[in-house]
Amino acid sequence: MRHLKATAFLLLIAAMLLFMQFNLLPNGISFSGRMRALNKLKNRARPPQEADYDTQVTLNALLRPGNDRTRWVETSAARVEGYVVAVKDGSIESANCYSFFQRDTHRGLALGKDATPGERVELEVTPRTRVWAREQGWNWSTGALKSELVGHWCQFDGWLLFDTGHDEESENTNPGSAKNWRATAWELHPVTSVKVIR
Repeated sequence: MRHLKATAFLLLIAAMLLFMQFNLLPNGISFSGRMRALNKLKNRARPPQEADYDTQVTLNALLRPGNDRTRWVETSAARVEGYVVAVKDGSIESANCYSFFQRDTHRGLALGKDATPGERVELEVTPRTRVWAREQGWNWSTGALKSELVGHWCQFDGWLLFDTGHDEESENTNPGSAKNWRATAWELHPVTSVKVIR
């Protein structure tokens, strides 16, 4: 009887994990208040309205050196233009219920094609905004975005987010560190509009 209960419990956990691989919870899986708050921001689904935009935010402003933790606010949206250096799948993360199948799509945006990782800003399409885009008739899969955007100057709209999970890997908040792979922990996350300029 004891083994039967343990087996049933394990099967229930396995079923829940499998369900969440394809059906994401609104705010992901959070183990702390800080993580819940960050995941809620990452998973915003409403596109910004014109009044939400901070017109001071540009790619140059995001790349400006110096501690930028309080440079912008996460209740604002931004519209930025730049050269798309890379598009790739993001990692497995709590905001997406640790799903192997539903991940963010990361885009590295820079002022030119030769920009080092420390001269790039990250922009992210989430699984939720990918579904929204599909409803609009747009294909925002990682493969489609990579094919369409890499090597082009593009315009992106989205919500501002200071990703505290990457502040120790960003040049502006951890200058000179060998582990830095981005200019700033500020992102457009989620991206809500994509446009190829040239």
